[in-house]
Amino acid sequence: MAKNSTKNKQRRRIEPYWYLIAVFALIMGIIFVDHIATARTPSRVAFHLDIFNLDVFWYGIFIVAGIALGAWVTATLASDWAEAKFDENVPWKLRTKPLTTLDLNDEMIQSLKKRKVNNLGELLFEWGLNPDRLSIGKKKLAAIKEKLEAVPDVLEIWLTDAPWRQWNPDHVWGGVIWVVVLGVIGARLYHVLTPSPSMEAEGIFSALDYLRNPMQLINIRSGGLGIYGAIIGGFLGLIIYTHRQRISAIAWADLAVVGLAIGQFVGRWANFFNQELYGGLTDLPWGIYIANRIRGTVFANMELYPFETTRFHPAFLYESLWSLLTFFVLYYLARYKRDDLQRGDLMALYLVFYATGRILLELIRLDSRTFSFASLELGIPVATFVSIIIAIPMAGLLIYRHLIAKD
Repeated sequence: MAKNSTKNKQRRRIEPYWYLIAVFALIMGIIFVDHIATARTPSRVAFHLDIFNLDVFWYGIFIVAGIALGAWVTATLASDWAEAKFDENVPWKLRTKPLTTLDLNDEMIQSLKKRKVNNLGELLFEWGLNPDRLSIGKKKLAAIKEKLEAVPDVLEIWLTDAPWRQWNPDHVWGGVIWVVVLGVIGARLYHVLTPSPSMEAEGIFSALDYLRNPMQLINIRSGGLGIYGAIIGGFLGLIIYTHRQRISAIAWADLAVVGLAIGQFVGRWANFFNQELYGGLTDLPWGIYIANRIRGTVFANMELYPFETTRFHPAFLYESLWSLLTFFVLYYLARYKRDDLQRGDLMALYLVFYATGRILLELIRLDSRTFSFASLELGIPVATFVSIIIAIPMAGLLIYRHLIAKD
């Protein structure tokens, strides 16, 4: 870490997750093309656990994979930002000093080298993130701290609250449980408050029907999850975690949305295996086939809409590709334009991207609840209304920050 500048590392390093993203895209592309050519859709069940007599669905696998990939990308970016902040604060000359500068005994030096800490810079970096990362015991940590405090050029803040502590990548794995759990709760609540028309088949016509049948509140398999609820719930989880760790929630939200975007790219393919999130009829060559059992009531008549000749817009694919584009933009800015960003920029840009994509997607979706207030019917989907009130102020914030205020 301390032997090379962050910029040089960024130029030459290709992170392993890029290969994983490429392989995933290739495999999904092959499966999708096969579906178009043969009208064959893979089974919703990935495999069966005989010992538990339990089916494991592709839906769950894709969701978990998306979360894991997003967390991996976020943790890697956090590490890059930590190194950049470290480079800004700690002089190169100090970073390259050998461990013998601290007058440590041979046993302690060997303990540090086993943990890939070979000079003073690497020691300061790890210490600034969290001394416990060294895993060498409290007595040795106390001895090292005493030696570091005796070095004239080492600032006290580097040992107590280093500027790069904010970007400890361990925070990703520590906070992901808070974010995911509250994100799922928020997503479910959003759906309960705005149930889609397809829920009428389950006897759900409004949010009040969930109160009359409380078991449906937790019946996710026959219900749904709303992304805006997931964003609100996940952000609440992020606030709780960052408050406990004394770090900035908005700053971490900037990195979290990069991981969220690539996670959505992966997760949306779960809808393909479930044959859901499709749009209206289309003659486009990439239109998908939908089985009668899950078609909306309008297209359930197989005589009027035969399976072999009736195709629908792959709304899931549009949203997945839009999420991939969002990821590319956010990732580029997070990795290569960090110095040009203000806190909250990436979060605002993600919201603009997602809201814009959602507005476009709602133009072709079939299963959207329209917005109504008292006796007022606006005739537009709830998601479109929410997207508009999110996209406009977020876009205005970015324009003001980077154009008006700058001038």
